[in-house]
Amino acid sequence: MSETSEQRDLTTKKRLMEIAKVWYDQMGGGDIPSVTLPSRTKYNIEYDDKSEVWKYGDKESTRDAKSAKSAIHMLKMAYVMWFIKMQLSENRSSTLREMYYISEGWKQAAFHAQNESNYLVEDLEIITNLQRECFHMRPEEDGASMFGPIRVRENTRRGPKTIHCQDDVGEAGYNIPNNVENVELVDHDATCVIALETGGMFSRLQENGFDEEYNTVLFHLKGQPARASRRMLKRLNEELGIPVIVFTDGDPWSYRIYASVAYGSIKAAHMSELLATPSAKFIGLKPSDIQRYNLPADKLSEQDITALKSELTDPRFDTEFWKKEINLQLQMGLKSEQQAFASHGLDFVTKEYLPDMLSEAGVLKR
Repeated sequence: MSETSEQRDLTTKKRLMEIAKVWYDQMGGGDIPSVTLPSRTKYNIEYDDKSEVWKYGDKESTRDAKSAKSAIHMLKMAYVMWFIKMQLSENRSSTLREMYYISEGWKQAAFHAQNESNYLVEDLEIITNLQRECFHMRPEEDGASMFGPIRVRENTRRGPKTIHCQDDVGEAGYNIPNNVENVELVDHDATCVIALETGGMFSRLQENGFDEEYNTVLFHLKGQPARASRRMLKRLNEELGIPVIVFTDGDPWSYRIYASVAYGSIKAAHMSELLATPSAKFIGLKPSDIQRYNLPADKLSEQDITALKSELTDPRFDTEFWKKEINLQLQMGLKSEQQAFASHGLDFVTKEYLPDMLSEAGVLKR
């Protein structure tokens, strides 16, 4: 039986107070307060055979109050803990951006940039082993949109409501809420979920009736996927057994979108078991597709080249498939977009490319 929101709030408060108690006991024993966290780089992520996701390894760093600079950092963490506890007590929520501006009133504990406050919230996630949604912290970005043969139930201001994500929504689809734990997955008739990077491809597949012809759930990631998007994909796969397929542009930044869905992101490796879908398959757009289909392409920028070389040293891309494709792209010096398939006609992607790729992935039988 899952926890109620009230029970989650109590658990969160308790874990925050446990951090404060450790500091209190350290100072009471004459020690300088400190906190130990894993090193958050690509050189400290390891594949976990049991969960089949990438997690932080054994490399750690300790933060303490030995210097004025580090003491201020600990002070900021204490302020954020107080702020979260206040939100829980008042049953209110805020965005990461709002908390950053609120910190302007904390004098010595004010943040210099939002990245600093975001990073600290992530630190607290690691220490408490809780998602930031448990802190009543909301993301700025919208969640993904979902369109296809699946029925969900969520609580609204007028009570529980069941929504069919094909029949009861418009072209924009069903908007994934910030906290997907409050959404009940009722039933489905889907063969797979296709996670799409761009809105243009999402609309193209809708207009061509791909969702109806092949009983697929179209999932618009809206670029780099938000946590709620990744969590929903994980639940669709894990709870309903629906295969997840990822279809992005053919550039290094898009490959990282797939990596965050399937392997977990370096930034949120502490949440990989909740957010990553290890069985998710990448079907394109691949560098080899640019050659195979003679697609219109652009030259790689210096930033693209640097990103591709970085991915060759990223353990998440340490497979024969990715090494072959990335090296091919560096050799060609080209990148391409999903919409480039339109050079073969507006129906090519739905009549030829996707059915072929889904068949190769073992999702469709042709």
